[in-house]
Amino acid sequence: MPTYSYRCTECSTAFDIQQAFTDDSLTECPTCHGKLRKVFSAVGVTFNGSGFYRTDSRAGSSSSSSSSSSAKSESSGSSAPASTPAAAPAAAPAAS
Repeated sequence: MPTYSYRCTECSTAFDIQQAFTDDSLTECPTCHGKLRKVFSAVGVTFNGSGFYRTDSRAGSSSSSSSSSSAKSESSGSSAPASTPAAAPAAAPAAS
């Protein structure tokens, strides 16, 4: 169950409480019966190990795919152009 932090707006009493996700937020201070507010803070999360970074999954696959594609082009022996430029569309006449 997650732990939530609350602080009273009137007496500044602060406390932490474990609540289920389905539980309603607390609204009344147990000390002075004033209004409670949730306190939000940064969460410390660390991702350790392989597979968490963009470069982890691409390091092995990008080098092997580039070497395999160059090997295929050398073995085929064809000298066909890689791509042909597309014809540019005709320019529209300027309206005056």
